Amino acid sequence: MASSLLSVYRFLPSRKKENVGYVTDIKTSLCGQVLCDPNSLRREIATRHGSRLVVSSLLGRRVKTRETVIPDPDYRIPIVLLGITGGLAYTNNVVPAIPVGLLGLLLLVQTTRVRFVFDDEALAVKVGDELKESGENVFVGGKNRWKYSTFVNWEFWWPNFPILVYFKEKQTKPEGQIHFFPIIFNGKQLYDVMVERAGSSQNSGPKNLKE
Repeated sequence: MASSLLSVYRFLPSRKKENVGYVTDIKTSLCGQVLCDPNSLRREIATRHGSRLVVSSLLGRRVKTRETVIPDPDYRIPIVLLGITGGLAYTNNVVPAIPVGLLGLLLLVQTTRVRFVFDDEALAVKVGDELKESGENVFVGGKNRWKYSTFVNWEFWWPNFPILVYFKEKQTKPEGQIHFFPIIFNGKQLYDVMVERAGSSQNSGPKNLKE
């Protein structure tokens, strides 16, 4: 009956094949209003690094993921080490020059290939401009990817000229696993994204870091 207080539901299949399957158009004979507009159901898929995933809910609210951040490489540490190597060799201190020079060359190569990738939920170590997986961690095993929610603490050593970044996480093992990495990335960018994703450091400060 036209005067019935019961709602009448009309289900229409979508004319286009989409991931959501069927789109539902729901109306009520009591108010003659659309309760659920199918246009409010849409999905924008992120394509590359730095883009954002936007999901529109039935209430029209948008949930945005944080963009992926990859700090720029910084060659200062390997350049300093190679400079020290040259100075040692010039003064005929060949024995200490060899290990310092090898370390400088290693860090120079690593600076060109290793990337810290901060996605929405975790820090990952990847390789090359194509951001390939870095494989198993050679020291403690498991993937080189750690969720921010498992971080216990992190610090920069010597913030005026950051040398090492330290962090402890409970993803690898419940009692906590410590990691050290040479800061072969832009120290300011690295600090800012660590604060944003993993919380404030206890001792290191962004005011001490230079671009």
